[in-house]
Amino acid sequence: MIETISKISYIHYNPVEIISGIDLISSHLCKLVPVEGQLLLVTTAGFTKRGITEKIIKELGESRVLVYDEVVSNPELDGLDLATARFNGNKICYIIGVGGGSVIDTAKVLAMTLCSDLSRPLHQILRHKQTVNSNISLPVVAIPTTSGTGAEVTPFATIWDNSTHEKHSLIGLNIYPRHALLDPELTLSLPIRDTLYTALDAVSHALESLWNKNRTTISEAYAIQSLMLANETLPALLKDLKNIELRRKMQQSSMLAGLAISYTKTAIAHSISYPLTSHFNVPHGLACGFTLPGLIERYMLNLQDGIEKQVIMSTYTILQELKLKQEISKFIKCNESLDYINDMFHPDRANNYVDDISKEDVVTLLKQSI
Repeated sequence: MIETISKISYIHYNPVEIISGIDLISSHLCKLVPVEGQLLLVTTAGFTKRGITEKIIKELGESRVLVYDEVVSNPELDGLDLATARFNGNKICYIIGVGGGSVIDTAKVLAMTLCSDLSRPLHQILRHKQTVNSNISLPVVAIPTTSGTGAEVTPFATIWDNSTHEKHSLIGLNIYPRHALLDPELTLSLPIRDTLYTALDAVSHALESLWNKNRTTISEAYAIQSLMLANETLPALLKDLKNIELRRKMQQSSMLAGLAISYTKTAIAHSISYPLTSHFNVPHGLACGFTLPGLIERYMLNLQDGIEKQVIMSTYTILQELKLKQEISKFIKCNESLDYINDMFHPDRANNYVDDISKEDVVTLLKQSI
């Protein structure tokens, strides 16, 4: 007789088809979307100026492609509701997001809100806690142009409410993109600071999925491989921004870290970061990354010898060499950050941290890191 397993350790699921290569907009995009029907391209004004929007329209057909190229960093709730209202009358069947994490998050949000009957879906759902059936969404092709968020493979979309300085997340299986196209050529134009800050986000994702209560053997494998790639790649990439192979490896590192947090979610470093981005416009990757050396020192106290310890020690050395104290001091002073200690314990993230951490511990960490 086969004994029934009464308790499941974990269930791993990721439905995103990942395609990696060069010039994928020309070779693969048209194969992924339906041959008929209205398409919505979500991107930034910068990519329109650089000709990417025109290239996609040429590939898919001018009459089929609607363009929303007004995405800015940290997509804001009211702006997303306005974008939803603008395109609500169109029978859109697929969304294509080309850009960094903010663009892909916007594409994922619109994929859900354009299926809603609510007049102001985010306002009603997130501010007024209106209950809706949110299991329906449009399919998304995510084409990342930065190597950091891993948003192309995660079931999360971040939304910022500037009126309350709150950060919200849409979470669910319907938030996953249908396809992810990883083309390192699209990351070649990223300047050095954006390259660094987005890479710090990827490193943070990998580390935070390791010091995480939800960690599994699968997330661990993704995270360690992500860190190994970042350790090998990031220092060299910052000296050679046009190196396509280094760009490819950093893009793979970001994607692997995204696969890791898709299950575990992030933890305390991200929780600390949110008020710093909301109140002081600290770039997300830097806001997550500047506390990592101090958190590594804390985590390593009880970590046994092995591959994980070796990899994290290499990451620690690289982070120290990046002089993150100097980077964060361009945006905020330590005493300013201490005013927001209470906001740094976002329960959806802080509670994932594998160890108990108090407000006094975070005060010490901030004083050490800024």
